[in-house]
Amino acid sequence: MKKGLVLFSMVLMLTLAAGVAGAEDIAGKFGVTGRVGFLVPADSEASVYGADIQNISTSVGFVGGGGFLYGINRNFAAELDITYTGFTGDRVFSSFDFNIINIALGGQYRFKEMSKFTPYVGLGLNILFNGADNGYNVDTVPGIHLAGGVDYFLTKNLALNSELKFVVAPNADITTYGGLKVGNFDPSSFSMTFGVRYFIN
Repeated sequence: MKKGLVLFSMVLMLTLAAGVAGAEDIAGKFGVTGRVGFLVPADSEASVYGADIQNISTSVGFVGGGGFLYGINRNFAAELDITYTGFTGDRVFSSFDFNIINIALGGQYRFKEMSKFTPYVGLGLNILFNGADNGYNVDTVPGIHLAGGVDYFLTKNLALNSELKFVVAPNADITTYGGLKVGNFDPSSFSMTFGVRYFIN
């Protein structure tokens, strides 16, 4: 299921970007982005009352959020993005409901303008505020991301956006409220989102 979603997303992105390389020059422009989509989380692991470690098989989750984009020049832009996702992790006899608030700060390289499309690649740093219900805490950890996407400009200031993003981060401790470690949560993920960008100037 997860592999099929990843493959479908990559094919869709390549189809959107095929044969095009840009649209509007955003140098000096400030943009606001809203986005929704899905996230494929990595599996995690936990023990049951101190017993052997068990795999936590995670489900695909909804992701949504938004952020800001500033065009430094014709090809480079700075970006701040904040998203929220929630998903379930299943293990033998029980499950977790995980959530992640992802604050991402990074940059984009935007390719040469042509037609109404602007493909781009992005790289940056993340702070991942991880959580779980059922009486568990999950540590906050740093991460890095690699992204690729395309903007389709409807007007000079309004664009539709589609983006793939890979986040890699170290494991975070899963602990009880009493401080007992019961497992490792892997906040690494792959996501695909669709959204809208509006450039104010």
